[in-house]
Amino acid sequence: MKNYSLAALLVAAFALPAHAQFKLPSSIGGFKLPSKTTTTTTTTTTTAVSGLTNTEAANGLKEALIQGISKGSDQASQTDGFYLNKLIRIPFPPDMQRAATTLRSIGLGSQVDKFELSLNRGAEDAAKSAKPIFINAIKQLTFTDVWNILTGQKDAATQYLKRTTTSQLTTAFMPIMQQSLDKVEATRYYTSLTSAYNKLPLVTPVQTDLNQYATGKAVDGLFTLIAQEEADIRENPVARTTSLLKKVFGIGGK
Repeated sequence: MKNYSLAALLVAAFALPAHAQFKLPSSIGGFKLPSKTTTTTTTTTTTAVSGLTNTEAANGLKEALIQGISKGSDQASQTDGFYLNKLIRIPFPPDMQRAATTLRSIGLGSQVDKFELSLNRGAEDAAKSAKPIFINAIKQLTFTDVWNILTGQKDAATQYLKRTTTSQLTTAFMPIMQQSLDKVEATRYYTSLTSAYNKLPLVTPVQTDLNQYATGKAVDGLFTLIAQEEADIRENPVARTTSLLKKVFGIGGK
């Protein structure tokens, strides 16, 4: 049986198209691979293809993920990062959709537009705090985590981050989001709009928790961007911009 290394399989796994199946050997460098339920965190430094060690290969994966996370977080935190991106733009809360239509009909359209803009500005401002949380999660990756990502779906890393950071992100985001919403006056616009709407006859009062809604949508938007970056790094050699990524993924490495 061939003596595979983590580095060699990392190169192979990321060289495959996103839709292709990657069949793993039963062992690498003389030890058995962890299964999906194994919690072993064994590491090895066996010299691999093209002079790569398994440690370099694992670090290459982490660097690829950090690159994607940084790019996605930076994109979200820019002005219009949420507002002009149809994939992650935060719309009116569902129970305010009818309220928005009604308010436009009575001449409050400009206030409706200002509220939606300020809601997205709040998310853009809060997104600045996301990167350190994501990067810390990547640094905690175990050997088993690396294998699960390499052998999983094309968004396996994003799903890993969802499992390990969503609770922390939400907790961290909520006070920041509240400050951001206040700073960009989304809270004031929301209070004004809902007060005007709730005073209308025969309407069901709007009672959305604005901070909870905006926080949830902002976190979802970040994961959407990170999934895009993960797919890009897996499929597009041009997206691998550092020397370690090029070496690990076989793009001009020495």
